[in-house]
This record gives sequence, structure tokens and C-alpha cells, in this order.
Amino acid sequence: MKAWQHFKTITYHRWLVRQGCFRVGLIWQGLTHDLSKYSPTEFAIGARYYQGTRSPNAQEREEKGFSEAWMHHKGRNKHHYEYWTDMSKATGRYESWPMPRKYFVEMVMDRRAACMVYQGKNYTPGSALEYYEKSRERSIMHPEIQRQLQFVLTMLRDEGEDKTFQYLKEHVLAGKPWPWE
Repeated sequence: MKAWQHFKTITYHRWLVRQGCFRVGLIWQGLTHDLSKYSPTEFAIGARYYQGTRSPNAQEREEKGFSEAWMHHKGRNKHHYEYWTDMSKATGRYESWPMPRKYFVEMVMDRRAACMVYQGKNYTPGSALEYYEKSRERSIMHPEIQRQLQFVLTMLRDEGEDKTFQYLKEHVLAGKPWPWE
């Protein structure tokens, strides 16, 4: 039963991301988003730790101290900022690098969809921003991606989907400068 519930959850999540990606013209990202979640590595673990109210990766991490499914996932999906980390030649340490804009936009759609799935009727346009502000991820995210994400998620909260998606399509994906550039 948990496997079926997990399948429905990830499929609904993908549908929501696809819907958002299509609205801004990211057809390929919409079609291929999170396909690795159906791989044996990610799906079996996701089904085992499925709860329906949050990512199974969080439960796996609590039990094991790390999430094998997440490590598999982030290394195969360019819409996660963690994908864009590597050893810096200059410092000899792992550092974050800026994401290409099409993956940044897919990341926004992914965060919006995850909040919609896990919060259900409690979802608001500010949910993704609230989640981001409570997280500790900013400490390892590239500073420019932090700034861009804060800007776009604030726009989503304050001005809604239509205006935000239009901005993503006409400015971000078109390669226009950010307001502070």
C-alpha cells in the first residue's frame, strides 16, 4: 500500500511541475522532471519511508543519519542546487556554483509543487518562501542562487503565479538581467 501511495505522490508532484514548466516554455524539463524517482534505488526507499506529509528522504535521514535516495537523486537532477557543487581548484574545498537559468526555473517549479503536494489545502503562494526561509540550505547554496530564489519566491508570494511565471518566462529564461544587475 505504501508503494502505491508513494507512486501516486511522486506522479502528482511530477504533474504539477510539468504544468508549471509548460507554462513557462520548459517542455523538456517538464517531461523529464524527477524521472529518477521511479528508479529502483529511489523508489524502493521512498516507498519504505513514505508518510504522505513530507519527503520520505527526511525519514530515511532520521533513521540512518543520511539519505541514500537523496544522494542518488541530487546527483542526477540538475534542478537541485546541490547538483552544482564541486571541488574548487582555487580553495580545494567543495563549493556551490551558479545554476543555468533553465534549471533554476525548474527548481522554482519543483519547490512550488512539493509544497502543494505536502501541504494540500493549506498551500499558499507563500509556502515555498516560508519553507526556504526556515531551511538551513542557504549555508551551502551559491549566494547568487540564494538571491535569485529569494526574489522569485517573494514575487510568487506577493504577486501570484501568473505574474511570477510571466517573469520567469520573459526575463529569467530570456536571459535578461536581474533587477540588481
